[in-house]
Amino acid sequence: MVTSTAAELEPTDGHREEVESVVVRFAGDSGDGMQLTGSQFTLATALAGNDLATFPDFPAEIRAPIGTTFGVSAFQINFGAREIATAGDAPDVLVAMNPAALKVNIGELNTGGTVIVDIGTFSDRNLKKAGFTEDPLANGSLDDFQVLSIDISKLTLESVKEFGLGNKEALRSKNMWTLGLVYWLYDRDRQPTLDWLRDKFAKRGNIADANIAAINAGHAFGETAELPSGLHGYKVRHADIAPGLYRTVTGAEALAWGMAMGAKLANLRLLLASYPITPASPLLHILAGMKQFDIVTFQAEDEIAAVCAAIGGAYAGSLGVTSSSGPGIALKGEAIGLAVGVELPLVVVNSQRAGPSTGMPTKTEQSDLYQAVFGRNADAPLVVLAAASPADCFEVAIEAVRLATKYMTPVMLLTDGYIGNASEPWLIPDLDAFEPFPVEFAGQAEDFHPYSRNGETLARPWARPGTPGLQHRIGGIERQDGSGNISYDAENHQRMTDLRARKIAGIADDVPPQGVELGPKSGRLAVVGWGSTHGPIHRAVGNMLDQGLEVAHIHLRNIWPLPRNLGELLSGYEAILVPEMNNGQLVTVLRAEYLVPAEGLNKVNGQPFKITEIENAIRARLEG
Repeated sequence: MVTSTAAELEPTDGHREEVESVVVRFAGDSGDGMQLTGSQFTLATALAGNDLATFPDFPAEIRAPIGTTFGVSAFQINFGAREIATAGDAPDVLVAMNPAALKVNIGELNTGGTVIVDIGTFSDRNLKKAGFTEDPLANGSLDDFQVLSIDISKLTLESVKEFGLGNKEALRSKNMWTLGLVYWLYDRDRQPTLDWLRDKFAKRGNIADANIAAINAGHAFGETAELPSGLHGYKVRHADIAPGLYRTVTGAEALAWGMAMGAKLANLRLLLASYPITPASPLLHILAGMKQFDIVTFQAEDEIAAVCAAIGGAYAGSLGVTSSSGPGIALKGEAIGLAVGVELPLVVVNSQRAGPSTGMPTKTEQSDLYQAVFGRNADAPLVVLAAASPADCFEVAIEAVRLATKYMTPVMLLTDGYIGNASEPWLIPDLDAFEPFPVEFAGQAEDFHPYSRNGETLARPWARPGTPGLQHRIGGIERQDGSGNISYDAENHQRMTDLRARKIAGIADDVPPQGVELGPKSGRLAVVGWGSTHGPIHRAVGNMLDQGLEVAHIHLRNIWPLPRNLGELLSGYEAILVPEMNNGQLVTVLRAEYLVPAEGLNKVNGQPFKITEIENAIRARLEG
């Protein structure tokens, strides 16, 4: 371990070691700007031509006491010269802005990894608040790591003193000082961040100048400081990825743009009616800024009002969309059942989080699959889709719109806290290449029957209110087949229940057959996943295939109805492993539907799967 100060600066030899990939985690108080630091490092890394994946990890407390472990915010990025499928199992570099950040994150760091700490925050009071009984920088507990102890607070104040800021305001630039150091460490270009700062603080030039000075000072420190033996600059080559125009995208952004694109392809106005809830709120924020694309957003007073407004929008001829997380979806349940019964197109976005009830609102989970497939009173089937990654949200959103409007049904789109907040490079598609699916509304008629059926899809006609001759009743009580009049007839209820079920089941013929992502199409073991488990499963299975093990990766987008060929595909494997961030939900569905020997690998600690966890489970099954 070495402690560096401004007085000890000596030039380095400029040597840079080439590495294939690196995982960096920035951690500090929620007010230290770690998410901003991480997002700017992500931008610089994308522009450097590396593939990447990120994982923002927020504290659950809105404003936890400063210096406590409850308030630690972290941002992890995995970047490299190869395909990056996850945000990384463990960091190679941990930036800890205070003792609490060190306390919370040091257990995740790779042995031999680098720790960069701001010793300016390591006071006795802060150590005690973080739960340390003695200074970890002095008691040998960090001997397994390369520790770079810098008084970042002091050096930041020195770098910005000419701009006349108060002490508190000046210290807000220390995340930029640290970012400059890490930019030097991995040979990143500072210019995009400098341009962003000038634009962000255009009306407060001294703030922009102070942050720019801090970045440059941190970078200069890396260039000139005598660093510990073995710690030097690194170089990561460009990733070998398909040519084209890329940008980094979060799941929330891709989802919003996909909804807008789906509405355009259907030739509909989009109405998003939502109520703020973590981690679903960004969809409302993003779509609210897209009014120029014929998008209307409505922030309702509660979850029930939100979904009912979306259903009203669908009744009036718009694409109705509502979004929430598990607790809010529970509140929307009766109204979603109403949409199933009246057979109107509605897209319900569920950004899953750890539960039950409020649970851990900023931590990710996949525990709403039962809720999506079965979570309504009576037999009320609907379509369930799951996005696999941030970029995948774009296409899944378009598919949700297509199925909802073609089959006149609610569609629930499952994402989660990890997908929504994480980012990755996205190859911007040719929007003209997407096949339009314009909606055909019912035309003027003398003998209109609102519950007549399309012979192929079993969808009922979509009638815009005010169209002459299309007056009809709609409501929550069972409707008579054909006329739509209120009916308490037992045989009619049986017929309508069966029709709604057949309509959803038939959608299995309108989705692609299930394929195998990696590995053999039959054999000893298939690892079946859904949602955000895609990245770690894909990497783990790829690694096992490289070692000669007989294993395949199957990943589901269509959760309900399941793909028509899935049962036959799964029957070709001796064993099936289903990793899920829940206590075993898809595995139950697969057992019930296909009587296959599926076994769960379950995790509910609010964190994504690590690649090694899945690798170990694969080895255990194959060796057993």
